Amino acid sequence: MHNRIDLIRPDAPALALRGSHPVGVTTHGIEVSPSRSLTTEIWYPAGTGTAPGTVYHTLIRDGETPTILHGSACRDAPPLQGRAPLIVISHGYPGNRFLMSHLAESLAARGFVVAAPDHAGSTYDDQQDFSVTLLNRPLDQRGVIDGMAQVDGALGALVDCDRTGLIGYSMGGYGALILGGAGLAPSALAHPRAAGEPAIGQHLAGSDSHATLRDPRLRAIMPIGPWGNGQAMWDPRSFAGLNTPMMMLAGTADDVSNYAAMRAIFEGAASHRYLLSFANAGHNAAAPIPAPAESWGHSPKLGWSPFEHYGDAIWDSVRMNNIAQHFAAAFFGMHLRGEDTLAYLDGETFAGFAPGGASGLTLAHLPAP
Repeated sequence: MHNRIDLIRPDAPALALRGSHPVGVTTHGIEVSPSRSLTTEIWYPAGTGTAPGTVYHTLIRDGETPTILHGSACRDAPPLQGRAPLIVISHGYPGNRFLMSHLAESLAARGFVVAAPDHAGSTYDDQQDFSVTLLNRPLDQRGVIDGMAQVDGALGALVDCDRTGLIGYSMGGYGALILGGAGLAPSALAHPRAAGEPAIGQHLAGSDSHATLRDPRLRAIMPIGPWGNGQAMWDPRSFAGLNTPMMMLAGTADDVSNYAAMRAIFEGAASHRYLLSFANAGHNAAAPIPAPAESWGHSPKLGWSPFEHYGDAIWDSVRMNNIAQHFAAAFFGMHLRGEDTLAYLDGETFAGFAPGGASGLTLAHLPAP
């Protein structure tokens, strides 16, 4: 079954079109603590003449059914010479390192190094108690940046961790907000799914440990459907510390992370920020790859079709993927490379879209206070 993650629709916006670089991919184990190692997929711009030559063997949402994803990368290809900013991609709960591989390949083709870990305790085949994710997600994200700075050889010479961006979906977005400056509110400690994990107190706003976690290498964040604000994980003091440039993507019908709660993050943040809203889309807006063919059937293990983990009732997944690729290229191009992409971030004209191609989208912008 050909489950492609690199599809580009004829009506895709301009920056979703494939970049000029061939793409390489490799797999590393990154030790984020003495007791915690994350299998990490790394995509990167490859040398001239590199041809596609790999597939991705993984599992679907039930954690047991294998699938093969087809993209346009070449396994272990020689990296491009030069320096390239880093973008970390952080999946949801549960998820895995291939859930947003469409973004990884697209950004690598545009000259970024992209690192996407399997977050231990939060993957399809290793789904531990939710408190494990509440504690470890921002620590993992910081640890991947540190680990990428230790990569040696030609790939290590290519990646520039001093210019880092972070894309986080759902619980990945929760971690991105914490790492971006939004320390948790005291009410987060009382969340029923945090019970038994007092260590999440290290992420409280104003704590020395949260201040230490902050990373000056992190230049911009892109939370997609970030979970938490509808669960009282933050308060106004939290958002006053959210000073990392941000572009949030959200579905207006998201009943998992709650659209009104996500919009409140956007309105309360202390950074230069954007909110791209997909009208009537649910929690799967923009982030997941198109549903693999193996996910369409009913899962006796789950009691429902795994398709629901990937697809949206209203929007075509490839269209949403292409839109996310376009805005990620514009936003990170601006903040990690100083590119003049401001025209693409104009919610009035939607530059780069064909006439009518931005239907269903709203792009809001607020400057830093």
